[in-house]
Amino acid sequence: MAKRPNKHEEYCDFCGREATPDNPLIYGLSGAICELCVQAAAELVHDNHRQAGKKEEVKLKLLKPSEIKEKLDQYVIGQDMAKRVIAVAVYNHYKRIMYAGTQTDDVEIEKSNIIMVGETGTGKTLIAKTIAKMLDVPFCIADATVFTEAGYVGEDVESILTRLLQAADYDVAKAERGIVFIDEIDKIARKGADNPSITRDVSGEGVQQSLLKLLEGSKVNVPPQGGRKHPEQQFIQVNTQNILFIASGAFNSLDKIIAERMNTNIIGFNAKNRNFDKNNVLQYVSAQDIKTFGLIPELCGRFPVITYLNSLDAAALRKILVEPKNALVKQYVKLFELDGIKLTFNDDAIDYIVQKAVDLKLGARGLRAIIEKIMTNAMYSFPDSKEKTMSITLEYAKEQFEQSVFSFLNESA
Repeated sequence: MAKRPNKHEEYCDFCGREATPDNPLIYGLSGAICELCVQAAAELVHDNHRQAGKKEEVKLKLLKPSEIKEKLDQYVIGQDMAKRVIAVAVYNHYKRIMYAGTQTDDVEIEKSNIIMVGETGTGKTLIAKTIAKMLDVPFCIADATVFTEAGYVGEDVESILTRLLQAADYDVAKAERGIVFIDEIDKIARKGADNPSITRDVSGEGVQQSLLKLLEGSKVNVPPQGGRKHPEQQFIQVNTQNILFIASGAFNSLDKIIAERMNTNIIGFNAKNRNFDKNNVLQYVSAQDIKTFGLIPELCGRFPVITYLNSLDAAALRKILVEPKNALVKQYVKLFELDGIKLTFNDDAIDYIVQKAVDLKLGARGLRAIIEKIMTNAMYSFPDSKEKTMSITLEYAKEQFEQSVFSFLNESA
């Protein structure tokens, strides 16, 4: 490496700065560059790639529908119909991207965004996350409840793409192949469809109108740091043509809308079709029902694939607790194992946890809250203990859960 004869004369050949402990030199064969210049060069290269959009081809891990469902089965218990529908939609979407421009005919395949209907804790978010991970594409979650029309306090819908860009490390081409999960889309339903109000619906129909541009596939100018707080920043242009949008919502009372439609539109339906399942009305959901609920027709049209997720019974919750690769029981066993402690759960303790989750009606999401209450004291004390084994019994689970509940009630009082 080339060094100057006098140590005190060491300087950067790019900017002329002298070497300091805070700004050391990096030597090459015939010159030296300081750390500040290296950082500036890295930022310049990053900006050039970002503005150019990195148009080189982005490789995709395309799996067949059966392979996608097989992977989902490892993480998501039950919901077979939803997994089949989503596997087909995802396969067709990315197959369409991979073979775009290779066909000689004029047939243009449109993308199929997905909307999932189901109660909280049934696995909607987990399905979307798992698909993004297996396909190795950028993924972001957006909460529809925070969006408002431009000019009002809240977030612009374009901030969805800002999050996707961040997930893709500002690689535009990679972001344009990503997945956006819009949660609680039912909360932006039109308000006052049956009871009009004189107040402006800034977080309802107006937000739906704003989402149309993103969903239909167009070039959107995206502020990399968020538009309202940094209005002077440069915009990044993102084409949403190949971004897959998956929306979800609980759609409370949608079952009543479905039942009313089927009984009204099909005379004698219950008498003629004895396969009609009154206990699982969501399986008959259609775009018409989503529209009646309060989503505008244009938005319903942007989500041609509609699927539903069943409510989880005790048997399904028990499987979720112990069977998947990332099952909660396995996670806590691993946490204790890292401290050199062997943790086991008795079957009756697991049954107790499941029953509490059923009582709380929070689905799979409630399992973690319950098991966390039971395990908190153990996780606090065992790292300091000389004990190397611990068994969660029914008595211990009951004692810890009830103790945490009573403690909460006393604090609230």
